[in-house]
Amino acid sequence: MDACSERMILYMHEYLDEDIPEDHKKILEHHLETCRACRQHFYELKKSIFYVQSLPNIQAPPGFASRVMDKLPKEKKRVGARRWVKSHPFLVSTCLFLILMAGAIFSEWNNPNEFSVTKNKDIIVKGHMAIVPKGKTIKEDITVKNGNIRIEGKVEGNVTVIRGNEYMASAGDVTGNVEEINEVFEWIWYKIKDTGQDAWRHLN
Repeated sequence: MDACSERMILYMHEYLDEDIPEDHKKILEHHLETCRACRQHFYELKKSIFYVQSLPNIQAPPGFASRVMDKLPKEKKRVGARRWVKSHPFLVSTCLFLILMAGAIFSEWNNPNEFSVTKNKDIIVKGHMAIVPKGKTIKEDITVKNGNIRIEGKVEGNVTVIRGNEYMASAGDVTGNVEEINEVFEWIWYKIKDTGQDAWRHLN
């Protein structure tokens, strides 16, 4: 981007924070009409914010706020930190989101007893085992959490098993991908991909 961009980026952040003076807003809007690079950058910022806002509500783990407050620097250092936070609002909000997201993901992973499976009238559930019966075709993705799945029929989609195993009968068939997730880092990657795909569908 050109030399004008530093000032324009400041105006973009003011706009996205809904704290932009009217004269800055007019300058920014006029500039975006003529500068393709800034217009692209502004679009990427808006897309990132939409991505964050489209995610499900995330609750911090118990005691998270008090632990963060205990680790904050003392008063003398807070002046510089406050100035930095004001200068980088988008970066701060992104970092805070990532911290909360990581906390929620680890909290969810550490709850191994809650069995769940994609709701479908043709899927039979016995204890912690989901069964696709012989002669039945499931035309959607199936996700099983904290349990196993036995495929005797056909699945036209992907099968994801989280903290469990997938068993395929000789007559069973899956047209998509079969993925077993039994490690926390595999779980984190799965959640990132799943959330990103949901956000992409909303954008389109």
